[in-house]
Amino acid sequence: MAVDGRSMATQQFLAKIEQIKQGAEARVYRGVFLGKPTICKERFPKLYRHPLLDEKLTHRRTVQEVRSLLRCRKAGISVPAVYFVDYSCHCIFLEDIVGSITVRDYITSTRLMPQKSQEESLDRLAKKIGQVLGKMHEEDVVHGDLTTSNMLLRVGAGTEEADLFLIDFGLSYISALPEDKGVDMYVLEKAFLSTHPNTEALFDKLLKSYASSYRKSHGILSKLNEVRLRGRKRSMVG
Repeated sequence: MAVDGRSMATQQFLAKIEQIKQGAEARVYRGVFLGKPTICKERFPKLYRHPLLDEKLTHRRTVQEVRSLLRCRKAGISVPAVYFVDYSCHCIFLEDIVGSITVRDYITSTRLMPQKSQEESLDRLAKKIGQVLGKMHEEDVVHGDLTTSNMLLRVGAGTEEADLFLIDFGLSYISALPEDKGVDMYVLEKAFLSTHPNTEALFDKLLKSYASSYRKSHGILSKLNEVRLRGRKRSMVG
């Protein structure tokens, strides 16, 4: 029987592990599930919405997030594995990417390095991000919240090459529309340049890598330019 909208077993589990974050849509916990380091994401009820509408919208969001993650995994894109989903309480149990750092922190630390080393490291990173996002969009997955905080780097055993993981697919959905993918890239551009000032040239390299990795990128980058123009017009009016 559910208690406070959550299954008893999940409620008991969440009570025993550490809550590490709470946003507008969900609480995030860290613990061990079936012997594996796990991130648990729980979408909680929105009291300002009608209960039936809230349940329907929250269920749909949970389904979309899981679908996007599984679609990426099937395509060979590095995202957290889905261990278990409790739809009665909208709770997703995900792989904890242990030993990783955010791309945001990586860029910040790398920009303190000598100029030549800095450029080489960031160029490799921009190329990798472009390739991964091109592959994601090729699978018609729109992330919805692309930021350098929602990308993780982890160096694999026996190699110096870091694997790039995409995380936090809470706003993701499936779409083949170039405009949706263009907006996805626009969200990243705004977040990228506001978080990492004076990196316009680096973001351009990311876009070039995206374009060379995804054969349908031309229409998407055209839509990106349209969205940029609309954004500039709105800021001028404001």
